[in-house]
Amino acid sequence: MRRRRLLGSLAAVLTVAALGMPVPAAQAAPPDVAALDGACVALRAPSGKFVVRNALGGYQATGGAATQPFRLQETGAATYLMYGTGDDFLGQGLGTLGVLAARAASADTNWRLTAAGDAVTVTAVAANRQLAVDPLLRTLALRATATPFTLVPSSGCATAPEAELNVAGEPFTGTVDGEVRGLADLHSHLTAYEFIGGDIHCGAPFSQYGITAALVDCPDHEPHGLGAWWENLAGGGYPTFTHDTKGWPTFADWPKHNSWTHEAMYYRWLERAWRGGLRVYTNLFVNNEALCEIYPVKSNPCDDMASIRLQAQRIHELEDFIDDQHGGPGRGWFRIVRDPAQARAVIEQGKLAVVLGVEVSQPFGCGIRNGTPLCDRADIDAGLDELYDLGVRRMFVCHKFDNALCGVRFDEGVAGTIINAANFASTGRFWQVEKCATAAHDNTIQFQADLLSGPLGALLPPGVTLPVYPSAPHCNVNGLTDLGAYAMRGMMDRGMLIDIDHMSVKATGQALDLLEARNYPGVVSSHSWVDPTFYPRIYALGGMAVPYGHGTEQFLGEWRSMKAAAGPGADFGFGAGFDTGGFGHQPPPRAGSTVRYPFPTFDGGSTVDRQRTGERVFDVNTDGLAHYGLLPDWLEDLRIVAGPDGQEVVGDMSRGAEVYLRTWERVFVS
Repeated sequence: MRRRRLLGSLAAVLTVAALGMPVPAAQAAPPDVAALDGACVALRAPSGKFVVRNALGGYQATGGAATQPFRLQETGAATYLMYGTGDDFLGQGLGTLGVLAARAASADTNWRLTAAGDAVTVTAVAANRQLAVDPLLRTLALRATATPFTLVPSSGCATAPEAELNVAGEPFTGTVDGEVRGLADLHSHLTAYEFIGGDIHCGAPFSQYGITAALVDCPDHEPHGLGAWWENLAGGGYPTFTHDTKGWPTFADWPKHNSWTHEAMYYRWLERAWRGGLRVYTNLFVNNEALCEIYPVKSNPCDDMASIRLQAQRIHELEDFIDDQHGGPGRGWFRIVRDPAQARAVIEQGKLAVVLGVEVSQPFGCGIRNGTPLCDRADIDAGLDELYDLGVRRMFVCHKFDNALCGVRFDEGVAGTIINAANFASTGRFWQVEKCATAAHDNTIQFQADLLSGPLGALLPPGVTLPVYPSAPHCNVNGLTDLGAYAMRGMMDRGMLIDIDHMSVKATGQALDLLEARNYPGVVSSHSWVDPTFYPRIYALGGMAVPYGHGTEQFLGEWRSMKAAAGPGADFGFGAGFDTGGFGHQPPPRAGSTVRYPFPTFDGGSTVDRQRTGERVFDVNTDGLAHYGLLPDWLEDLRIVAGPDGQEVVGDMSRGAEVYLRTWERVFVS
């Protein structure tokens, strides 16, 4: 797909048209319908008249010249979008009777071309009906019998909608002193568009129909964003409780650094991050079964394992989609890897190594209800085998809710109140709290009972007694269970990396005891969800800890404290866990930010300018990390903020990929 190639006689005809010469019908040759991606053509009916727009938003074959050219944009084998000059697409309308212009692409704008002598027939894929000229009105309609159209090479086509990269130069390849170089994001959620029922997240990272179909708002956010209750209440992304829902081409209100639900990982933005130096990307399949059950709109199963399977399918579809644009299987820059040797080879080629992980609340069905586990050791063994076969090489033992494996580190604030109530819905109990006996502690619970109204009322049955907690610091009374220890041993036996973020303080200490007893270095803390007192133990094992992708000043502070925790002489490399696609804010714009565009990437091989998507031009100085493509811009701001430490922190970030691979290599089981 998107090969932008024209073959055979069509290329010759295009050359003649480019010279302004008329194209006699006798010169027409059978078009190669599989090689028209990017072509600029007009449709000529057998009458000799051309298809043109009419005043009603439809089309008719009455033009005396090729005044309505279409840009063909491939969607599959000999199927295309036809993008017109009015920022719209040739689309199906009025059932199967009419053909109308459509602002956004969809299944109803997908057309199959079939060679018919020197012409083509055009089929509406969704309706399986043929494009035809009404003999009386000369309007286009969908009929059982097709009208053959001649594809006449034209000029004046609009450029097909797409996000720009705005990075000049070739991605760096090879090694430096035998080490790979590149940034490492250890915690993001590219496939989160399918989690929690598939409808809480707005848009998707790709679509065969292009950006106008991928980057859309949620239908239930209408009108004007007022329906976005999860975003407005829990995320706080839009304090005025409204937002512009249009999307392409204006993107007036999203993507945005503090939006919880809008797509920020569109594949072209991810490509920009890769071109800016990203080399290890961990995609965590994520889900929350309890929140899925209570969210009123859903189209996917709520079960965690079912969601993992679906997300695994989707990420391979994305890999295939990108491969198709770069010449076929294995040719794309997005490479899913299953072992550290594959990852190292991919990075040396200058491509992006994508590592798969799992962050769900009830892995293997291991929930807990009124203190009773809902799984056993056989479920854990079967689940780990299935995940490993799916290519998963890292996972969390617990996430957000207490489960049969361990207690969790609490959430704070409004989100904490909602998740605590959902913990009750999932387990039959609120978080159980004691005052911490040591310096390490979980996050402080701020229970706000008045929030449990409206849509959130479904979390609790009538008359339930709300919890009363001791004064802070708060610690979860629940630690690592026997089943949790069994799961961790199973992960170690398979050479998987264990992420200890989201574990309670009690569970974290017990997990590290288990890892230390086995001298197992495959431990990761990927986004600031472990008490900092545990960092020295993680580094001593040979594991890797990185902070959440905070604003640059906070991130810089965490870099300094984590490097100190690793100690002098440590094999230190750094990264981040941006949690993009999850329910978390991205780095905001920094007051006084002075990133000057264009600027060089950290390796000096490419130049980064402001990113443009449609009519929106993004600038890290004013937008922060509004979408993932601004990762190189954020790194440049980090370098500037660090002052005399700028080269050191960027150097540590550039070693993130190498150090992550070394941790993985020390535990990998072939």
